[in-house]
Amino acid sequence: MILQFIKSFFETKTSSYLKETDIMKKFLVVGLGNIGSEYSETRHNIGFKILDSFAKSESLIFEPQKLGAVINYKVKGRSILFLKPSTYMNLSGKAIRYWLEKEKIPLENLLVITDDINLPFGTIRVKTKGSDGGHNGLKDTQNTLQTTSYNRYRFGVGADFGKGKQVDYVLGEWSEEEKDKLPERLNKSADLIKSFVLAGIKNTMNVFNNT
Repeated sequence: MILQFIKSFFETKTSSYLKETDIMKKFLVVGLGNIGSEYSETRHNIGFKILDSFAKSESLIFEPQKLGAVINYKVKGRSILFLKPSTYMNLSGKAIRYWLEKEKIPLENLLVITDDINLPFGTIRVKTKGSDGGHNGLKDTQNTLQTTSYNRYRFGVGADFGKGKQVDYVLGEWSEEEKDKLPERLNKSADLIKSFVLAGIKNTMNVFNNT
């Protein structure tokens, strides 16, 4: 009787540990942007563009699902869910929360990719927390998740615009010079995503910030 209890106890503990381990190996990487062809080449859609570039390099295809287009991708024992929300930028948090809860992904395994006018073009800045910086996608994510402590990758798009022209700038298309430099930045972003999943957020910050 005692032996049976001990066996049952350790089987339960082992099963619980394996489930927790599986959960910790699941990641959600979200690229923020707006749906529609008119937005596809705009600065505000760099989150979508980074994920599309990653998908193309790995011959992956996004599939329409609830609140967004998704891809399931496995690398070295880890499972990554890529998400491009279909909610438009201002309601990004709704899609992020849905997929975090649906897939039971811990908050520390979330990475949100977004544009940032406060950084020069192509600048990489990875952080584990921070304010929304006036970005509507981050603002909704913060309000929906009720925290500012989540990983984010901010891609600098610069601020080459006059007074009152911010919206036109971020919803404008890349300049020819930016287009020439984007491929290298997109490849670097793919490496960053893999580093986040395989090496962790702190190592990723140390290696990629300001590169």
